[in-house]
Amino acid sequence: MIDLRSDTVTKPTKEMRRAMAEAEVGDDVYGEDPTVNLLQERAAEIFGKEAALFCPTGSMGNQIAVKLHTKLGDEIIVEERGHIFNWEMGTPAIVSGVMIRTVRAANDNGMLTWAEIESAVHINQPYYACPTGLICLENTHNFGGGSVMSAAQTDEICEHAHQLNLPVHLDGARIFNSAIAQNETVANLSKSVDSVQFCLSKGLGAPVGSMLLGKKDFIAEARTWRKRFGGGMRQAGILAAAGLIALTESPKLLHIDHENAKRLAEGVANIKGISIDAERVQTNIVIFDVSNTSKTSAEICDELKTENIFAIPFGKSIRMVTHCDVSGEDIEKTLSKLTQILE
Repeated sequence: MIDLRSDTVTKPTKEMRRAMAEAEVGDDVYGEDPTVNLLQERAAEIFGKEAALFCPTGSMGNQIAVKLHTKLGDEIIVEERGHIFNWEMGTPAIVSGVMIRTVRAANDNGMLTWAEIESAVHINQPYYACPTGLICLENTHNFGGGSVMSAAQTDEICEHAHQLNLPVHLDGARIFNSAIAQNETVANLSKSVDSVQFCLSKGLGAPVGSMLLGKKDFIAEARTWRKRFGGGMRQAGILAAAGLIALTESPKLLHIDHENAKRLAEGVANIKGISIDAERVQTNIVIFDVSNTSKTSAEICDELKTENIFAIPFGKSIRMVTHCDVSGEDIEKTLSKLTQILE
């Protein structure tokens, strides 16, 4: 089985499983799980933030941030293809009572500029206008094809936003991929944002978990909202133990996923009817247009599935994501089968 649907499908390594089995645990709702505490301390240290909170999911981390940064009736600004807008089930409206104002990035990679954000900001508007309460960024950008935002780009947005007293939250689910692709540190990529969420359970390969980081007071309040959201996980050190391995060891291997993604992109670019700019593939996400082939994206994915190769159709495109459980040989087999299907 070659599973390219997402990097969320990874299996924990033997080292992770061993760490989980041997983890020292306590009741994390009381703040007494030593392994969770160590994971939070290590994450805060790596990101250069004051504190961190272990959350069951990235969506929960994002939504806690939205809740804490806004008040009822606010708007939050999100890129049109952003995860918070498209894939978190309307939670900003349901839980935080805020609206989402989407902005389409002119660059197809989904990375907003301050000029694009500024045109959507509502500050000092008439009382009947919905005020902007938060700006949300995404790095890497999932449906921008795993594109990356530089530290300078993020800093510029944060500088202008903070001049307007607007907080900035970074959905950094795959920020380690961004850091590896740019030969950067995650601390530098997130230093100017008010909060950042990243996933342990995607490219880093842990079975469960994400981290939310920010100032100490922010994280203290976030802990309260994590419990309200049902995220008090008691002896969560069993999960945090795998997260510690993922946090410290997995980033060293992400370049392999990027190399496999680049090979995949270059290969599909040579298949008749498929459209992709392979040069734009920077991390582990490959999205290609199949509208000029004789089959729909769903039909192609169905045929790949009969060969035990799994991908996700999105409209006229297909997304494939490389990760630690996908080898170079898997990429070659995928390209061979895809070529056969479209002959």
